[in-house]
Amino acid sequence: MVQHPVIKSVYAPGTAYAAHAGTDRFFQLSNGSYCFEGVLKNAIRLIEKKQLMDRDLWKLFVEQFRKGNADDHNRGWRCEYWGKMMRGACMVYQCAPSDELYAVIEETVLDMLTTQDRHGRFATYSEENELDGWDLWGRKYIFLGMQHFLEICRDKQLYQKVLTALDRHADAIMKRVGPEEEGKKEILKASRHWDGLNSGSLLEPIMRMHQLTGDEKYLDFACYIVSRGGTSKTNLFELAYEGTLAPYQFPITKAYEMISNFEGLLEYYRVTGEEKWKVACINLADKIAETDVTIIGCSGCTHELFDHSAVRQFDAEEKGIMQETCVTVTWMKFCWQMLCLTGESKWADRMEWSLYNALLGSVNTDVADGLPFDSYSPLLPGTRGRVTGGFQKMENDSYYGCCACIGAAGLGLGGIAQAVCAQDGTYLNFYMPGTISTLTPAGKKFALETRTNYPLDGQIDIAVSLQHSENFTLGLRIPAWSKASRVYVNQEEVQCSSGTYLKLNREWKNGDSICIVLDLRIAKILPEAFGVSSSKAPYIALHQGPVVLARDERLGMGIEQPVTLMLDENGFVCTENSAASPFSSMIALDVKQQDGTVFPVVDYASAGKTWTEESRMCAWMKIKEAEK
Repeated sequence: MVQHPVIKSVYAPGTAYAAHAGTDRFFQLSNGSYCFEGVLKNAIRLIEKKQLMDRDLWKLFVEQFRKGNADDHNRGWRCEYWGKMMRGACMVYQCAPSDELYAVIEETVLDMLTTQDRHGRFATYSEENELDGWDLWGRKYIFLGMQHFLEICRDKQLYQKVLTALDRHADAIMKRVGPEEEGKKEILKASRHWDGLNSGSLLEPIMRMHQLTGDEKYLDFACYIVSRGGTSKTNLFELAYEGTLAPYQFPITKAYEMISNFEGLLEYYRVTGEEKWKVACINLADKIAETDVTIIGCSGCTHELFDHSAVRQFDAEEKGIMQETCVTVTWMKFCWQMLCLTGESKWADRMEWSLYNALLGSVNTDVADGLPFDSYSPLLPGTRGRVTGGFQKMENDSYYGCCACIGAAGLGLGGIAQAVCAQDGTYLNFYMPGTISTLTPAGKKFALETRTNYPLDGQIDIAVSLQHSENFTLGLRIPAWSKASRVYVNQEEVQCSSGTYLKLNREWKNGDSICIVLDLRIAKILPEAFGVSSSKAPYIALHQGPVVLARDERLGMGIEQPVTLMLDENGFVCTENSAASPFSSMIALDVKQQDGTVFPVVDYASAGKTWTEESRMCAWMKIKEAEK
């Protein structure tokens, strides 16, 4: 089969994604294909200013490796900060490129290269204390950060220098880690946490090294890692393949690290073709979506653990540590993998829901002295900004945290995933205002200009520009939540169905137009949607499209006061015209109640942003007896 030219280029042999070309349905567009504005771009600009362009912050992270023992004293995870933030910076650059950002990224890569020790390690653990705590986890993030840099690197000599450094970095690990019968330390014993789950996640970058270099030593090492099953307590990969247990029923339930292991297993499947591991990954994703994703698109209502969050989200017990931003981003990344692998629109639906609620809600827009991203998100009445996830003290009485470093990757992924390539054409997911510039299957330049205020407005107008008429497919995601969607091509209506892609295969001409009208009526969500009875969980949630609505104390009405809803003849929630909010928000509405009064709501992402009791908030609203 003749490959689409974008796939042939981006997924060429010698790239970290080479094997995807033979297994996946959807593919990332080339760097520079995106030019967009709107809510996501505003968040990206803010994070660039507060974090990614901060040269002193990058230097602080690099210095942990120059010391070579920064994590010895408490077996900590300062080692993850640089690579985790580097991955995010590169993903942001891919969807929103700028010369200024690239210059900062390249500068810190060059700085990091100077810290490689005589054994080839990039490490914050001394030789005497290595292969303990979070050492391999941190070395994993050096791989991932550098590997993502290779995707944007402009300098061929620097590209080779980085790849050579990573090869030495890998050799230093493989010399010491492996089967005990070879006199090495077992990978799952190279940590004292989570039965080795964090160390086993090294699988993903090792598989990426195999695809980058073609060297069989990496595949051999990956085979060894897979054979160990993710934890020393049980084989998680086999459990997922069997498909009888949900992740919260596994012996080890640490959400972020578990998903990271399965991301590596999916790369292993793509190279080896072992179908059972594809099944295992899909089973895990489906089980998480079914049992452990909450109203805001995150997991974990008990710390950062899978805990049957679909049910646990209604537990009124005070919980300050829940819905971790690291889990949000990692879940989004896994949904992206599922979207590319299967081509099923439900995974784009999941990503979008997490993006507009959990992730954008974590962006620190209002607290001047806080980290760029908050770590945990409330669902029942509570506050943001309670605890810094992954807190570690740094030099000069400063500190940092894991969630602050991972957030940029979620923003970048949101931009990257707004449109994808397939063998038959281009598919649109998130309908951000702006332009997608790419190639047709025949290799001709074409662009899609989107004019919309989505997700605040349901009308999306798309103009098609191309040099020559050509027959190919434009796929349009029709979200599952949109109950009454309409699509017009050159003003002629085309039938569509919710929860799938509308595949428009036709001869496209310059000047063709598409109009999509999605259903943004305010809808209610009851606990029954998560398998819980309203009699046991007397709460209700509201959403406008992919945006969950929330109450906030600053709106002038107690958030714990029970509500009733006035519904129209179709069962949708009645609201008055947009209300004036005393603080910045995407959406501000007055919701009508059965007694003729109203209560104010805003979008979840804008609520609670003072991180104090002043802006206590909730997504699940207590309902009166009549509403039950």
